Amino acid sequence: MTLPDEPPPAPEGAAPDPEIAAARESGMPVVAVVGRPNVGKSTLVNRFLGRRQAVVQDTPGVTRDRVAYDAEWAGRRFTVVDTGGWEPDAKDRARAVAAQAEHAIATADVVLFVVEATVGATDIDEAAVKMLRRSRKPVLLVANKADNPTLELEAAALWSLGLGEPHPVSALHGRGAGDLLDEVLAALPAPAPADEPRARGPRRVAIVGRPNVGKSSLLNRLAGEERAVVDVVPGTTVDPVDSLAEIDGEIWHLVDTAGLRRRVGQASGTEYYASLRTSGAIDAAEVVIVLLDASEPITEQDQRILTMVTEAGRALVLAFNKWDLVDEDRRWQLDKEVDRELRRIRWALRVNVSARTGRAVDKLAPAMRTALASWEQRVPTGHLNQWLTALVQATPHPVRRGRPPRVLYATQAGTCPPRFVLFTTGRLDPAYQRFIERKLREEFGFAGSPVEITVRPRTRDQR
Repeated sequence: MTLPDEPPPAPEGAAPDPEIAAARESGMPVVAVVGRPNVGKSTLVNRFLGRRQAVVQDTPGVTRDRVAYDAEWAGRRFTVVDTGGWEPDAKDRARAVAAQAEHAIATADVVLFVVEATVGATDIDEAAVKMLRRSRKPVLLVANKADNPTLELEAAALWSLGLGEPHPVSALHGRGAGDLLDEVLAALPAPAPADEPRARGPRRVAIVGRPNVGKSSLLNRLAGEERAVVDVVPGTTVDPVDSLAEIDGEIWHLVDTAGLRRRVGQASGTEYYASLRTSGAIDAAEVVIVLLDASEPITEQDQRILTMVTEAGRALVLAFNKWDLVDEDRRWQLDKEVDRELRRIRWALRVNVSARTGRAVDKLAPAMRTALASWEQRVPTGHLNQWLTALVQATPHPVRRGRPPRVLYATQAGTCPPRFVLFTTGRLDPAYQRFIERKLREEFGFAGSPVEITVRPRTRDQR
């Protein structure tokens, strides 16, 4: 059913949605998937995407934020927005989840209203129809869980909702999904003419950390709106939440992630898939903000997360959150902990922030720029070898059982992160290799970026 085509009223107090604005600038229309809890919205989104991207579980309320994904059907690209379950008169966190769904509706081109064919229209569904009518958006009624022809016939009862013809589908098995996507494309606005190639988009930033350290609060502070649902209960964020935010005059693509409790292989259920999404967000990012709770000791979980980021080779900024709760004694203890527990990543940039009060949040953008510049830095080969020759002459490799190996020359094999190859006459002592890395950083910087050094001993055939 197509309702009057007029500009929809934005939810009260809502700021313009930066992700949707970016999608429109790229010519991609937006489809919002809404409905009451546990009707299969995330399963339908995964069916559209052709992969298990959105976290799915039988437990209602797994999806809490509005999460945007890029989809394609019949050569047409569009953005599909998964939302949490909408309920009228919701309280506390459920109210925040419903507000996210209403914001997704207000910024969409087409809305898919998902109900259950096996249940029929409920009081919540009828209340949702009234809300959808106020949005004045094109709405397609989706009767999900129509897993066989008999249930498809039962979906006809949903005409009573007054949204036009129900579209019976089985998101789990794929029945009717192709026909539904055809209807979606027909309802979308006509594609805009192809534009000239655009410059590289905003830099991708992943915000990671263990549960309840304030990742969603920081995202909301940076985005300037309630972009992610925040709750004192750990584990509120399940799917990665994307947001574009202007920080210090530059647009950044921020991704809030689920808090990591344990290793991916040891997690189960929703936590397992959330961990996979977080790992994927780190791999897709250029720079990662690892959020730590400054008011608590650095934990083994923090160490594991930092290892994930460094092994992924991403630029790194350490943000110690909740700085407003730290007294002088805790600051002294924290400095000792950083020297002891984080000595292997002394190159990481550190910013002390408070997502609640906004303290020093504006310092994150300069730190990220510095880390990204280091991540992309390239040292000319001539300059590198002049420096290296002087270094090994001043401090030769220690003698270990006979003649010490010599460093012949070096080259930078790549960037993002910087990767160096040392050509030698034999294997280098690990301590000497760390010495070279330390001196390399002292000479050329690389603040905020990991540096990879590979040693290639000369073989007999090359002598």
